[in-house]
Amino acid sequence: MNLHNVISHPLMTEATSLLMEKENKLVFIVHIKSNKKEVKRAIEEIYGVKVDRVNTLITPKGEKKAFIKLNSEYKAADLAIRLGVL
Repeated sequence: MNLHNVISHPLMTEATSLLMEKENKLVFIVHIKSNKKEVKRAIEEIYGVKVDRVNTLITPKGEKKAFIKLNSEYKAADLAIRLGVL
């Protein structure tokens, strides 16, 4: 799967902004058939950051959310500003 097809868009809500501040995590909507390794590789290569962990879940709407825990040397807020969601 193409790296740019894996990630659909970042998700920014009040709950995800709290995750960003407290746990250095970002939330993305990703392709339903992508796996954690593909999501990690796509985030690292497209945005130039180091990912520690990826957790995914499928919402009742049928979308797949990926919770991206960034390495401590990178700040989730900085990446959110680059993405234009903050």
